[in-house]
Amino acid sequence: MANRERILAAAEAVFGEHGAAGSTEDVARRAEVGIATVFRHFPTKAALVEAALVRHFDLLNEQASALAAHSDPGQAFRDLLRSMIEGGATKLTLAAQLPDGQFPPSVRQEADRLRATVEVLLDRAVRSGAIRRDVGADEVYLLIRGLAQASATTPSAPRTISRAIEVVIAGLSA
Repeated sequence: MANRERILAAAEAVFGEHGAAGSTEDVARRAEVGIATVFRHFPTKAALVEAALVRHFDLLNEQASALAAHSDPGQAFRDLLRSMIEGGATKLTLAAQLPDGQFPPSVRQEADRLRATVEVLLDRAVRSGAIRRDVGADEVYLLIRGLAQASATTPSAPRTISRAIEVVIAGLSA
């Protein structure tokens, strides 16, 4: 199980950095395993990309679930929003490598589960007065995708991305 997790973390890093130019050999090197170990767990590059996307959403789901219990709904929502934007470029780069450009059912299930939790966190933040009442999940997801797409196509300094996230959060704040 440790090898599988290392391979998935390496795949997210390699494909997030290099897109389609990343290779399973690069993943094996980064994970410090042999290429046979990669293929034993993931028989194709597509299977590896799919599993990396599932892991990406699963980790966000774990974070979102933990934040749902946070005593400050506004801060919980802002923390999740920041994580989603910061990881969004990698997610988009991974998703661009899917064979048909659509999320497979396993990825769609995790993405839908995350959206449901985002909606709960957003509702709590709105009801607490931290986030504007006229903001819905559709607007939030559009903003996340916009910053993620900009980061994926025109890499920016981490400080610039952080400031852009602060601008988005300020715009959403009540």
